[in-house]
Amino acid sequence: MNINISDAIKYIGVDDKDIDLFESQYIVPNGISYNSYVILDEKICVLDTVDKRKTDEWVANLENVLDGKTPDYLIINHLEPDHASNIQLLADKYPDMKLVGNAKTFNMLPQFFDIDLTDRTVTVKEGDSLNLGEHTLSFYMAPMVHWPEVMVTYESKEKVLFSADGFGKFGALDTDEDWACEARRYYFNICGKYGVQVQALLKKAAKLDIEKICPLHGPVLTENLGYYINLYDIWSKYEPEVDGIFIAYCSIHGNTEKAALKLYDILKEKTDKKIAISDLSRSDMAENVEDAFKYSTLVVAAPSYDGGVFPVMNDFLHHLKIKGYKNRKVAMIENGSWAPCAIKSMQPYFDEMKGIEISDAKVTIRSTMTAENEVQLAALADSII
Repeated sequence: MNINISDAIKYIGVDDKDIDLFESQYIVPNGISYNSYVILDEKICVLDTVDKRKTDEWVANLENVLDGKTPDYLIINHLEPDHASNIQLLADKYPDMKLVGNAKTFNMLPQFFDIDLTDRTVTVKEGDSLNLGEHTLSFYMAPMVHWPEVMVTYESKEKVLFSADGFGKFGALDTDEDWACEARRYYFNICGKYGVQVQALLKKAAKLDIEKICPLHGPVLTENLGYYINLYDIWSKYEPEVDGIFIAYCSIHGNTEKAALKLYDILKEKTDKKIAISDLSRSDMAENVEDAFKYSTLVVAAPSYDGGVFPVMNDFLHHLKIKGYKNRKVAMIENGSWAPCAIKSMQPYFDEMKGIEISDAKVTIRSTMTAENEVQLAALADSII
């Protein structure tokens, strides 16, 4: 793919449009990009490799840019296999090339590769620099964004931040789609648990003069950087992005669904706030997690099942818990024909989350929705708007 960063900084990444699940769990209908870069200077530097799925295409891109030259350095910003699978190949191909990483990088590297690191490594610490000639690289540690060895690299001449997984998104680069939607789904499902660490990285980035952001997934960002940085600030503070309501429901025979749809209609009549609704059994879990974080209020509606709550709702709440869900309003609806217990099963999840305000207007349906239930749903709507 022909992406122009500058005369000296070249994009050599690849699109993967054949992958079915990213990290074997996230659907990626528009694929994913694995980004890699080369800086051509007195010293030549490669920044990260790509997934083994696209080794041949990446090597061709690299060799085309090098045009017979030999790289002096490989910067390892992140060791996850979708970015690091070809470290061994590159180290074997260019035996004089140095590997640049931090102490945690080189502690973990032998877990993936059998490389003799004797006289092959340049170990960098926070703020250390590496001069390539006209270009100078500085390194900033970003532990747990989203692995412990992660660092980012800043090039001062052209003011480029190589941001590792930060500011990444799902979707191949030849896909024309809104950045925020797939970047948000990527962020909350990949990095969402690590908001404190992302905030620490944003504070470091704020001290740099950045004109371009080169992530390891998704497009190179060159304009209106404040927009992207502001979204990351909101997301990593666990603040709602939209003052609205997300109704997440599941239904066995359609009766809980009717109640969720009725609440949707009631809310539409009562408020101008944005309202989204999703059937958890028939939608992408990662997108549901994204929407739960996006909106200020969450309504969960589920049937009782096996003395607890319907499994897909249990799975959804588990995902929210492990991703650090917090600082939201929540309302609950349950259904049960003989022993309603869904709310009793859902409540402990929210009790363990920080900053959750639960509405007292809980609604219990006995098999099918009644006129009394409709009045209760209206009261629930009032309580959250």
